[in-house]
Amino acid sequence: MSFNAWLQESIQKYWDSPALTDYGVQTFQYKDVARIIEKLHITFEASGLKPGDKVAICGRNSARWGIVFFATLTYGAVAVPILHEFLPEQIHDIVNHSEAKLLFVGDLVWPKLEPDKMPHLEGIIGNSNDEYRLYVGRTEQVRYARENLNKLFGEKYPKNFRPQHLDYYKDSPEELAVLNYTSGTTSNSKGVMIPYRALWSNSKFAVERLGAFMKPGDKVISMLPMAHMYGMAFEFIFEFLIGVHVNFLAKTPTPSILLSTFAEVRPRLVIAVPLIIEKIVRKAVLPKMQTPALWLALHTPLLRDRVKAEICHKLQDAFGGNFYEIIVGGASFSQEIEAVLKDIGFNYTVGYGTTECAPLLAYEDWERFAKGSCGKVVDRMEIKIDSPDPQNIPGEVLARGMHVMLGYYKNPEATAETLRNGWYHTGDLAVMDAEGNIFIKGRSKNMLLGANGQNIYPEEIEDKLSSLPYVTECVVIQKGDNLYGLVYADPEDVKHGGLTPAMLDAQMEKNRQDLNQVIPSYARIHAIRLMPEEFEKTPKKSIKRYKYMDYPV
Repeated sequence: MSFNAWLQESIQKYWDSPALTDYGVQTFQYKDVARIIEKLHITFEASGLKPGDKVAICGRNSARWGIVFFATLTYGAVAVPILHEFLPEQIHDIVNHSEAKLLFVGDLVWPKLEPDKMPHLEGIIGNSNDEYRLYVGRTEQVRYARENLNKLFGEKYPKNFRPQHLDYYKDSPEELAVLNYTSGTTSNSKGVMIPYRALWSNSKFAVERLGAFMKPGDKVISMLPMAHMYGMAFEFIFEFLIGVHVNFLAKTPTPSILLSTFAEVRPRLVIAVPLIIEKIVRKAVLPKMQTPALWLALHTPLLRDRVKAEICHKLQDAFGGNFYEIIVGGASFSQEIEAVLKDIGFNYTVGYGTTECAPLLAYEDWERFAKGSCGKVVDRMEIKIDSPDPQNIPGEVLARGMHVMLGYYKNPEATAETLRNGWYHTGDLAVMDAEGNIFIKGRSKNMLLGANGQNIYPEEIEDKLSSLPYVTECVVIQKGDNLYGLVYADPEDVKHGGLTPAMLDAQMEKNRQDLNQVIPSYARIHAIRLMPEEFEKTPKKSIKRYKYMDYPV
């Protein structure tokens, strides 16, 4: 099935239903989306845009961002989503590297850009809440298209616009749909060429597996960046295809904003990165579980189950109380936090994917999910562990199937290195149990070599270190034969605990000693160094660890 044909059918089916809302600002019904798409098609056509040309989109999540994305695909052009959190220099580079003809840019991003550094752009269009505005028009065609849009629209379509007028571009499976630039933790951005089959197959999986507990009119909150495949696929595209109402959270997702938004919207599905879950659990759940009265109740057989159920219910209420499950992905999940969630019966699951697979590789429903895993391989995909003993010895995760990219744009060397012998080499290390559950151990690029040749997985050490007092974030690095823990301690937590700098240093030394008692001797930490500020992160909240490998210790 054509992805664009599916999109067109959904618009016709849910014509009068709410589709996209900029939370607290305005709502677009499916028919509004259709009308704006057709206006954008006329703009593209009058501007001289051809099928296969690139259209870049850079801005915070919004309804008009999503509409530009759909308009680009249904016109036959290639969408180039760009994370609005990238630096201006990165945005300039991506626009130039992708050879984009048009750039739709958000109000917050536009003032930071320098159009002269993107000389091949023919037009820059403001992607605001109220209308698309022409910022830069370098050709007569682009300027005419924007200035005469309403006249052109009136000539092509009658006043009473109806769904039968939709006639979108029909795609083919291997055709390039999206050029998505990665925001990885280990290297610079690469342009991932995502074909229509990958969009279609990810969407089909979501509709068949997640759509089973969702119905038209249900609501979700879009808070992950849509320029990242995780948020695009599972907080936007999938929901739009089945008539679910997407609410874009335009504000920074602080805990207080999230809690109030969850309470009002009451989403049916929650897509989250570990950082969001961990913050809420550490702030709202763990302290209560550690009070003497609650600790005693949890260790009293007659009260244990009732207390756990009450804790679980309160945590569910924090997320709106209406969701079937929370899907956690995008980064590694703290084993300590996961153990708490599993113990109280919380309805969460962990998925696994990469930009190169648009993004899904593994998932399992929360009721069948194995703690510590990231689910099982999804439909229309294969996964194998490149290891002599995949159940016990970590090996690289290899994948093939409908989700896999075409390659990296204008980068044949990286493509040849990643797509080998018919398999996509993820760079992730994992084991797989007899039931097919996948357990990620770390990144092959992150793996350290011990003094006697032992393989050391820093993520496993970091998981244990992050559970110790006053460790908010951490990274383990290697200098010579020694391992060091770089730790950021939240100043609020330190102040609340009444610790002086000397006391904090003493606590970190105790943490080091406690940690070294529970890890192998070859992986012990030589020293802990406190960081002056939070680690720099990608938009999906993974630490950019490559920036700290040479940190002076």
